Amino acid sequence: MSHRSAVLLMLLVTLMWSSAGVVTRHLEAARGFEITFWRSAFNAMALVMILGFMRGRALLPSLKGRAVWASGLCWAVMFTAFMVALSLTTVANVLVTMSLSPLFTAVFARVFLHQPIPARTWWAIGVAGAGIAWMFGGQLGGPLLGVLVALGVPLAAATNWCLLQKVGQGGRPSAPDMLPAVLIGALLSMALTLPLAWPLQAGAHDLTLLAGLGVFQLAVPCLLAVRLARELPGHELALLGQMETLLGVLWAWLFAGEHPGSAALIGGSLVLAALVANEALAPPSVKSVLKNA
Repeated sequence: MSHRSAVLLMLLVTLMWSSAGVVTRHLEAARGFEITFWRSAFNAMALVMILGFMRGRALLPSLKGRAVWASGLCWAVMFTAFMVALSLTTVANVLVTMSLSPLFTAVFARVFLHQPIPARTWWAIGVAGAGIAWMFGGQLGGPLLGVLVALGVPLAAATNWCLLQKVGQGGRPSAPDMLPAVLIGALLSMALTLPLAWPLQAGAHDLTLLAGLGVFQLAVPCLLAVRLARELPGHELALLGQMETLLGVLWAWLFAGEHPGSAALIGGSLVLAALVANEALAPPSVKSVLKNA
């Protein structure tokens, strides 16, 4: 797979991820933990079917291994912490905190994987982070607990990207299959939030929307993200993932009537510029190195 194809696929992933906010705005009864439970439950059901088709009888044996379970735990934290944080603090606080993901990933990759980080990427991380901070800076404030919970998302994401990079380095034949880790994460998130979501109140309308989130906002894009971790450096995956915030604001504006304001438009432009510049300034020699593992 070429570098450009991998980048385009990752942008498609962020497009699917970005649908969560606008869809939840149209829910009628489901709230908080119940949203997380149903989203994870439909995610798990979709993954069982997709991975069952892809792996057949090898699916159950592929659920073993420390690396797979470590990645699954990261996915569970990411699936769960986002929605829990939203119940404790503002959307702005959660999104600003999540914008730390590229920085954490770059630092973790440098420390644990000894992966050099190009100067252009450091600049892009800084500009993208500043853009998101600008978008929501005027709305910051609220309970510290929510911010601390939200901090689990970028920390788990950074850990997961680096773990996937480490496992996939060199295309080793003995490397574990990391796709089932997404299923483990969905099952852990579902089990954790069910007691907190009871009694369930979602009707047919809400279940239809949550099923769409489980399949197209979690299952499919997360599987693609795991595959793309073999093609793109972890810090680049995290940086491209910042498009989720920009697109999420746009969808809420267009389809839920939440006008972002001038600060969000300026900040979003900074994020987009940082992402485009990081890709455009990548030397051809770097782009040509990334091949199928």
